[in-house]
Amino acid sequence: MFSPPDIDTLIDKVIQLEGDFSHHPADRGGPTRWGVTEAVARAHGYAGNMRHFPREEAVAIYKRNYWYRPGFDRIAQLAPQIAAELFDTGINMGTRTAIGWLQRSLNALNRNRRDYGDIAVDRKIGSKTVAALAGFLAKRGDQGETVLMRALQALQGARYIELAEQRPANEAFLYGWLANRIG
Repeated sequence: MFSPPDIDTLIDKVIQLEGDFSHHPADRGGPTRWGVTEAVARAHGYAGNMRHFPREEAVAIYKRNYWYRPGFDRIAQLAPQIAAELFDTGINMGTRTAIGWLQRSLNALNRNRRDYGDIAVDRKIGSKTVAALAGFLAKRGDQGETVLMRALQALQGARYIELAEQRPANEAFLYGWLANRIG
């Protein structure tokens, strides 16, 4: 039996990766601290200077908005590595994007609905998404989680390339995205 990933450990890894305060001129997100953009901090009631945004508030936002609200805790019960990947992708690209990639990947991996039925790509974790993941893992086992992880990372990597192609200023971030978010 496995244990689900510890959300506090996942958050610590994200904060370590994101670093303290940043205000890169090419970053459309503006000032960030602990990986939380100013817009997200403001939406959660923080009114101060982002250089002083408390780590505890970042942790609370990560738990609420990027783990429990999207339902990644439910995914963690079946596939801890996938849940951790969705959490990280959700922070970097949006939780709905991460969930959509999971749903697309599960549909593409169901062998024309022989292993389990297609699910709507509604970008929400619901009972059908959880059931499809369970069906996939029942059919493919531990190696299935690895293959599903590769599918998610392939979609993420392709999106990073697209972002750099669409906006040359994003080339400043492409190497780091690929080095730190894929693999």
